Amino acid sequence: MKMAPMPLPLFFFFFFVFLFPSLFSLQENSQLSELTTPPSLPSPLAPALFVIGDSTVDSGTNNHLLTLARADHPPYGRDFDTGRPTGRFSNGRVVVDYLALRLGLPFVRPYLGLNGKVEELVQGVNYASAGAGVIFASGSNLGMHLSLKRQMQQVSDTYERLELGLGEVAAADLFTKSVFYISIGTNDFTHYYFRNTTNIRSLYLPWEFNQLLVETIQHELKNLYNLNVRKVIIMGVAPIGCSPHYLWEYNSVYGECVEQINNMIVQLNFAMTYMVHKLNMELDGAMFTFCDAFEGSLDILRNRDRYGFVSTTDACCGMGKYGGMIMCLFPEMACKNATNHVWWDQYHPTDAVNRILADNVWSGKHAEMCYPMNLQNMTTPKT
Repeated sequence: MKMAPMPLPLFFFFFFVFLFPSLFSLQENSQLSELTTPPSLPSPLAPALFVIGDSTVDSGTNNHLLTLARADHPPYGRDFDTGRPTGRFSNGRVVVDYLALRLGLPFVRPYLGLNGKVEELVQGVNYASAGAGVIFASGSNLGMHLSLKRQMQQVSDTYERLELGLGEVAAADLFTKSVFYISIGTNDFTHYYFRNTTNIRSLYLPWEFNQLLVETIQHELKNLYNLNVRKVIIMGVAPIGCSPHYLWEYNSVYGECVEQINNMIVQLNFAMTYMVHKLNMELDGAMFTFCDAFEGSLDILRNRDRYGFVSTTDACCGMGKYGGMIMCLFPEMACKNATNHVWWDQYHPTDAVNRILADNVWSGKHAEMCYPMNLQNMTTPKT
C-alpha cells in the first residue's frame, strides 16, 4: 500500500520529503533502540522474527533511501511508543510489532539501520521496504526501494554472517526455529499493473499476472527453505479497492469499493492459498501458512460497530474526497482521533486495524484468516 507522487514546487518538495524528516529520524533511532521486550513471557516462543515486505511492514528501511515512499515525518508515528515518526506507515505500530511482542521479542529493527554485528541479527531483522513489489520494477516511480529479490539477497547475506559468527550448525538452527513474515504484493498492483507500467496489461491478462506473482513468491519460498527456514507467515494483499485513494480515483459516490480491483486481489489470494498448501505437502518439515488479509480486513469493514470504528472510507490523514487525493504530509492534515478510523492515509490502515489483524494472525481472535494454522499454533511447543 503506497503513496502516489504529486506535483510540488521543487524546493517545497525537497525540504518536506528529504530534509524535514531527517530532523526527526536521528533522535528516533536512539529512542527506538531503547525499546525492549515487555516482561510478558518467561522466554521467547521463537528466537527471532525476520520480516520481508513493503510499506505494510516497513519499520524504517526507506529512511535510508532517496524515495517518495517515506514515513519519517509527522504525523506518522504520533501514536507510536516513542510518540515520534519511525518510518512506519501508520500512526502507531504495524502488524509485525504486535506479533513480535506476542513472540516475546523486541520490535524488529530495519536491516539498513544495523552495523552488521551478529548480536544485532540474532533476534531478527526487518528487510521490508516501502514501494517494494514481487516484480523488480514495481514501485520504481516512487524512487529507490528494495525489491523482493534484493531483500532475499539480504536474507542470504544475514545467514552467511550468522554462519561466520555462530557457526554453521547454530546458524541453521536459528533460521529453522525463527519465524519469517512476508507481506508483499500490493505495489505490483498499485504501482505497476494498474498503472500499466511498461505496457504490462497488454502482456498479461489479470489471471496471468497473478500467476506470475504466485510463481515468483513460490520460488523465493523455496529459496528460504534451502536456507533452513521452516516457519513462514505469508500475508495476503488487503482490499486495496476499498482504500481512500481508489475511492477517490474511481469517484466512488457512497464509499463503495472498486470491485474490479478487489476481484483481482481475491483471485491472487486464492492462488496463494493453494500454492502454500502445495509447498507444505512437498517440502519436508515446512510450516508455511497463508493469512488472508483481504478477508480479515473485510470483516472489519463490514462490522465496524463491533470494532468501534466510525469511518471506514476516509483517511485520517489526507486531502481531497475520502482523503485519497494527496499523501499525508503535515500534522495539520490529520484527524484528531485515529482510533475510530480504519484508514490512516491513502493506502495504509491505522494502528487500531493493525492490532486486530495481528490478533487474527496470532490466534484468529476476531476472525479466522490463516491457513493451515495461526502463528500461535506454529510456535507453541509440542508436548
